[in-house]
Amino acid sequence: MDNPSKIIEDDVEYSLGEFDGKHIIYDFDLILTYLAVKGKSLFGNHFKIYDKDITVIRKLCHYFIKDKDYCEKNDIDPDKGILLCGPVGCGKTSLMKLVRHIVPTQRPYEVIPCRNVTFSYNHLGFKTIEDYGNTKSFCFDDLGIEPAGRFYGRDLNVMAEVLLSRYELFLETNAKIKTHATSNLSADELEVLYGNRVRSRMRELFNLIAFDTKAGDKRK
Repeated sequence: MDNPSKIIEDDVEYSLGEFDGKHIIYDFDLILTYLAVKGKSLFGNHFKIYDKDITVIRKLCHYFIKDKDYCEKNDIDPDKGILLCGPVGCGKTSLMKLVRHIVPTQRPYEVIPCRNVTFSYNHLGFKTIEDYGNTKSFCFDDLGIEPAGRFYGRDLNVMAEVLLSRYELFLETNAKIKTHATSNLSADELEVLYGNRVRSRMRELFNLIAFDTKAGDKRK
């Protein structure tokens, strides 16, 4: 990629800022323009960026472009992953699928519904925990509302085990392998569900970014 500040989408070139030969000086307004176009490409012409979501989108974008000054001012640790919380239908999953496209040279992450992880455990057992504790990057979608796991009569809080495995991976790789997640639940509700031990690991794994609790359901 000769100029990493330029992205081609449907044969149209979009600029995300200026490239000085070593670094990109990003322009948030240009990023928003690109995200609006890419969003329609990914999700259909009904997609739009809402003014009320700009604060959350700005945080996500500055995190992914590794803007150290912005992150420091906003208490965001660029070495941790993102836990994006908010009400049902506010656009969490779409945003996590979208914002990764502004940094095509970074390690990609796969968005996986947590219910799929549990279903996999129910068929394959602990191999599932090993598979999701590997060196790939994931965004676990809808954390906290997945069904209970059961394999050969043994019940297991599958996502709790996966998060513990991801924490070990995080330590082993010196934060190079990140874990992201989305959830309709609050941090306190997640602690009740997964327990204090997992919650303490989550604090080390994730930056918490949250939509306003009154954010509307965009799917209606």
